[in-house]
Amino acid sequence: MNLSDKRVLVTGACGTVGRELVRQLLEKHQVNELIALDNNESELFFLEQKFSEHADASFFLADVRDRDRLCDKMKGIDVVFHAAAFKHVILCERSPFEAVQTNILGVQNIIYAASENKVERVIFTSSDKAVNPTNVMGTSKLMGERLMTAANSNLRTEGPIFTSTRFGNVLGSRGSVIPIFHGQIRRGGPVTVTDPEMTRFIMSIEEAVQLVVDSGFLSCGGEVFVTKMPAIRIQDLAEVMIQELAPAYDHDPKNIQMKIIGHKPGEKMYEELLNLEETRRSWELSKYFVVLPAFTDIYRNITYDFPDIRSKNIASSYNSANVVPLSKKQLAKFLKEKNLLRVDTGKQKHSDENHSQGPVKP
Repeated sequence: MNLSDKRVLVTGACGTVGRELVRQLLEKHQVNELIALDNNESELFFLEQKFSEHADASFFLADVRDRDRLCDKMKGIDVVFHAAAFKHVILCERSPFEAVQTNILGVQNIIYAASENKVERVIFTSSDKAVNPTNVMGTSKLMGERLMTAANSNLRTEGPIFTSTRFGNVLGSRGSVIPIFHGQIRRGGPVTVTDPEMTRFIMSIEEAVQLVVDSGFLSCGGEVFVTKMPAIRIQDLAEVMIQELAPAYDHDPKNIQMKIIGHKPGEKMYEELLNLEETRRSWELSKYFVVLPAFTDIYRNITYDFPDIRSKNIASSYNSANVVPLSKKQLAKFLKEKNLLRVDTGKQKHSDENHSQGPVKP
C-alpha cells in the first residue's frame, strides 16, 4: 500500500525500532505527515534535529500511559505504529508494576485512542519473548498481542484494523549483544557468554522495520505476523567478532578469552517465534508465518487472504533450536554486509530508553 498519502503516528520514536521507522517512513515511503511521540526529552530533541529538513514531521513529548494525550495526537491520523515499551527483561522483573502500566495498559490506551479517532490501521511491534513467556516482559508483550486481537474482534462497526508483528533480535541495536561484545573486545576481553549452546534469531534493523511496515498492510485484522529470520549460536557470534575485531583494536584474537557467566533470570536457551499451539492456526507466507486469531470476529465476517501463501499446514514450532544456524563464515558475511563490524574508537553512549521498543537481547 502507498503510504505517501497517509498521516502516520509512531510511538517510542526514540527507540531502536521507532527511530528506524521514522527514517524509513520519511525517506523511503515519504509519508504525507509523520507524528513522532516519545517520553525521552533529550533523545526526542536530537531526533527532531536529525530530521529537521522534513517539514512534514513533528515530534512531541508524550507517554503511552496518558490516554488523553494519545487521543489528541491521533486526530486525523491514518496509520499508527506502536513501538513504545519497556523492553529489558531484568528491569521488568524488578519493576513488574511499571511494565504492566506501559506494556499492557499503554497498549489499551493506544487501542482506545485509535478507535475514538477512527484510525485505519494500528500495527503493534511485539517480541519473541511473547511466545511461551518466562518473564514479566514477555508476558506483558503477549498481553499486548492479545489486546490487539481482542480489539479487532470486538469492533461493532467499521474501525481500525489491529495487528501485531513479532520478531527476534535486532543486531546492533542499543542494549544488544553486539555493542557489548564490541566494548569487551576493545578492552581486550574477556568476552562474556551466557551459555555456549544458546541460540538466537537475528535480523538487521533495516530489514526488521521494513517487514513491520509491509506486514501491517497485509493484515486483514487481528493476526500476528511472525517474521522469518536466520538463527545463530551466541558463542559463534562471540568467536567471529573476536577474530574480526581484535586486530582492529590492536589485540591478538588468541589473547582474548571467553567467559561463561550462566543464564540470567528469565532467560531462555533458545528463541521462540511460533509455538506448537499456534501452528494449528498458522499459515506460511514467503517472509512470514501468520497466526490467525483463536476466536472468530464477534460482529463482522473477515475473510483471511494473503499473497504468496506457501502452506496452511504448519507441522512444527518455529524456534532457533529447530533452525540450522548460520555457519561462522555465513555469520561473518552477514555482520559485514550489515556494517555491524565497524570499529568503534569512541566512548559508548548511554541513553535512557525506558519507552523504546526493541527485542530483548541475549
